[in-house]
Amino acid sequence: MTTLSVIVPCYNVSAYIADTVAGLANNAREDFEFVFVEDRSTDDTFEALTALSARLPNSVVVRHEENQGLASARNTGIDRAEGRFLTFLDGDDWLGPGHLAGLVDAVQRLSVDFVRTDHVQVTGVQRTLQRAPEGRRDEPLDPRSSILPVGESSMVDYPYAWAGIYDATLLDRGMLRFTDGLRTAEDRPWIWQLHRGADSYAVTSLHQIFYRRGVATSLTQIKDVRQLDFVKAFDQVLAELADDPERDLLMPKAIRSYCVVIAHQLRDRQRFSRPVARELTSLTAGALRRIPGAELEAVLAGLDTERRTIIRKAAA
Repeated sequence: MTTLSVIVPCYNVSAYIADTVAGLANNAREDFEFVFVEDRSTDDTFEALTALSARLPNSVVVRHEENQGLASARNTGIDRAEGRFLTFLDGDDWLGPGHLAGLVDAVQRLSVDFVRTDHVQVTGVQRTLQRAPEGRRDEPLDPRSSILPVGESSMVDYPYAWAGIYDATLLDRGMLRFTDGLRTAEDRPWIWQLHRGADSYAVTSLHQIFYRRGVATSLTQIKDVRQLDFVKAFDQVLAELADDPERDLLMPKAIRSYCVVIAHQLRDRQRFSRPVARELTSLTAGALRRIPGAELEAVLAGLDTERRTIIRKAAA
C-alpha cells in the first residue's frame, strides 16, 4: 500500500531539478511514491528529470502534451497518485532529510484531515524561517478557526500547497483539486476551500522544506499577463464564499486579502508592459466595483493609508 504520494510539477527547472530529486531520494521509503509532472518545458528539464528520476525508487514522470500551467500540472499528479496521503513539491524547491516521514507521522498521530508546516525561504545564500501564522501547534483544530482575524495574517494568507500533507479522502469531498487554467494564485481558492470544508487540521513545526525565491521562471517573477489571473482566483474565492453560512463573518477577510493583493499589483505595475498594465488597471477596477460598496469601505477603513488610497483611486 502506498502511504504517501509526492506530486512534483516541473517547468523549466533544469538548473534546480538535481537538488529536488536528491532531496526526495533522502526522504524515500518503500511506501512513498513520487509523481513528476513535466509541463512541456522549453529547456532540457524533461531529459534531466528522466535521467535523475530513474535512480529514485517508486517514481514516475508524466509529460503533458502542451504547457498547461501549475494548477493543471498538480491536478494531473493528483489523478495519477495512489497514496493514502498527498503532498506537493515545486520542481525548483527541495527537502531536507526526514521531512516526508515527519509529515506522515504528524497527520497519522493527530488524526486530522490535513497538516500544515513552516518552511525555509531561500533567497540566494540567505535562509529565513517562515512560520505558518497559527500559534497553536501539534493539536487538532477546526480549520475555520484559523481563517480570522480579518486584520492580521492567518492561515488563508499562507496558501502554499507544498507546506503540508493532505488526506486523499478530501478529494471525494470536493477539495484538494486546483482550478484548471489558473496561471497564478491557484492556491488561493484552494486554501479557502480547505479551511471552509475540512473537519480538522493541525500545524506542526517542521523546518525541512526549502522554498527558492527569485527564481526567474517562477510566476512570482514573470511579468506578463499570466500574473493577472489573481483576479480570477480571488473572484472565485468571493463567489464561493457568498453561499457560506458564515458569509457575513468571513467575507471581510476575503475582501481584505483581495484588496491587499490588488494594491500590491497596482503599486508595482511599472514592471509590466503598457498593454498588460492597462489590462491590470481595467480588471482590478471591475473587481472592486463588483464588491458591495459598504463592505469595501468597511475593509478599507482597516488598511494603511497607502493601500487605502490605491484602492479608492482604482475603484473610482
